[in-house]
Amino acid sequence: MSPPAPLARRRLAVAAAFATQGFVFIGLTTRLPDIKDRWDLGELGVSLVLLAIVLLAGLGSVLAERFAARTSSAQLLRVGLVAIGAGAALMLAAPAWSAYLLGVGVYGVALGVVDAATNMQAVAIERQYGRPILPSFHGGWTFGGLLGAGLTLATADLDLAWSALLAVVPVAMAAAAFLPRAESHAFDQAVPADLPGVPWRPILLVGLGMVVFYMVDTAAQTWGAVYLDEVLDAPSRWVALATLPYLAASLVLRLAGDALVQRYGAVPVLRVGAVVASAGLVVVTTAPTWPVAVLGFTIVGTGISVVAPLSFSAAARIAGGSVERVDAVIARFNQFNYAGGLLGAVLTGVVGQDELRLGFVIPAVLVLALLPLARWFATAGISEGTTSVRP
Repeated sequence: MSPPAPLARRRLAVAAAFATQGFVFIGLTTRLPDIKDRWDLGELGVSLVLLAIVLLAGLGSVLAERFAARTSSAQLLRVGLVAIGAGAALMLAAPAWSAYLLGVGVYGVALGVVDAATNMQAVAIERQYGRPILPSFHGGWTFGGLLGAGLTLATADLDLAWSALLAVVPVAMAAAAFLPRAESHAFDQAVPADLPGVPWRPILLVGLGMVVFYMVDTAAQTWGAVYLDEVLDAPSRWVALATLPYLAASLVLRLAGDALVQRYGAVPVLRVGAVVASAGLVVVTTAPTWPVAVLGFTIVGTGISVVAPLSFSAAARIAGGSVERVDAVIARFNQFNYAGGLLGAVLTGVVGQDELRLGFVIPAVLVLALLPLARWFATAGISEGTTSVRP
């Protein structure tokens, strides 16, 4: 049957929140070459800034877990969106190094809060639909990323400070009609809300799959533009193309992901994707020219894009129980995001500080770990006892 109108509106609002997060994140990463030049940072300097953001985002996710028991994910999301806007504006328009670092701090913590809260919201709505819909939510993130990359291409000739206007979007988005906790409770299972009974071993193995995803995803999105700019001598106006086709391929696969998983199951979808992503990274690493590298990044996006949404969906299903319990598990599970971010952003830069090509070899090999890990994502449904609502 069709979903209740309020639930459909909540789904749209949460998808828009994912899109907003992607818009801001890609709006920042595609400007890394400009930020790098603005503050005279080398590859190691950029890696240290990225390390700070990853660690602070981990802190933000921990804070989200702490507040999950007494504050709704909707409220956490609103606070996080406003803070992301403030942090991003400072990073892009800071008049001094100290102000830039303050922006990094605010953005990093807020990123962790928004990461956790958007997925809490998405999982709660998915439980009410009773079937996999997380890939299309993450497709919203990718759509927003495409808009962010497009904005960078369109404003490439403007001063960096003007791009701070992108902060208006998350601040405005904070007023959206997200899913209240009272509505989430309608589909709670009769399982205690505390965390001691959570089966952490299978969740850990699913989390390792998410580490692999974010390692590849962050390497491509963070270092792709720098790679085209400095290694392959792409025209500065077109360096955002490292991200744009990658996101376009990801968007297509994520929007199709709900149906693919429904038809074939998570395991074969993930295994085929791992092989495709590895092949794409080989193309990137060996590319003689920047258009070939762009093709490689596009192949990577085709292969890897559905891992993260399927990870959150599997973790929530394994955890079970009340909305507070699932929210807390999702916030803690979100830490795997930042472990992958460390490998993808920081390790890629450190290993590739003398020859950036070498930095992409690591994700090309480690992405194949999804082949044995995929079995832990297997699912016959979202969870026992949920009522299916089908649009």
